[in-house]
Amino acid sequence: MSDKLHGKVAVVTGASSGIGEATALALASVGAQVALVARRTDRLEALVKRISESGGQAISIVADVADDAQAHDMILKTKDAFGRVDILVNNAGVMLLGQIDGADTEDWRRMVNTNVLGLMYATHAALPIMKAQGEGHIVNISSVAGRLAQAGSGVYNATKWAVGGFSEALRQEVHNDKIRVTIIEPGAVATELTDHITNPEAKQRVKTWVQSLTPLESEDIAAAIVYAVTQPLRVNVNEILIRPTDQ
Repeated sequence: MSDKLHGKVAVVTGASSGIGEATALALASVGAQVALVARRTDRLEALVKRISESGGQAISIVADVADDAQAHDMILKTKDAFGRVDILVNNAGVMLLGQIDGADTEDWRRMVNTNVLGLMYATHAALPIMKAQGEGHIVNISSVAGRLAQAGSGVYNATKWAVGGFSEALRQEVHNDKIRVTIIEPGAVATELTDHITNPEAKQRVKTWVQSLTPLESEDIAAAIVYAVTQPLRVNVNEILIRPTDQ
């Protein structure tokens, strides 16, 4: 444990696995009090226990960020529990790859609702609190797919490009309020993300591709997030693109 973020409160969405779980652990390890948000109660409770046993402080909040009311409620619950909200890590997301022609459009709705609207809802709820505090930091998890479009990834690309555009506009709107905005763009990471792809062909293709290289670990992304949020207040790390060496 260190105290780089002592007295700071962080909200991490999608905290039940992968990048979200690793980020929650990393933020707690540098002194932040952490609100863990996801839909899987058992995993959240297990993570709270791990953080507590390591000397940190955490609470679990079961919520679906794609629901506007739930996204706002999770921010208010965090403030009620810890008194403030300093860092919001918008990590919750799904990657449902497949060709545009013949796609199941429910996959599109799930991606837009979670990857874009969920991130926006959470941000919308956190901003008034951060402005009242006179500081805050919003970290939005995008992807290399937010920079490079690819056949078979069109709607996922669209959601991550949206995250990029939203994040830069937000940065320009709130920098005078001493609120920082960082976008993180990972390449291939060894997580559950590919498990949720509903198109069998697309699922197998991406799994084969990931197996062909040495992917990043969730802890690598968490370390990048900790780097960004522990910089002096005069420093806003706007964007971090991080890929496996062999990608």
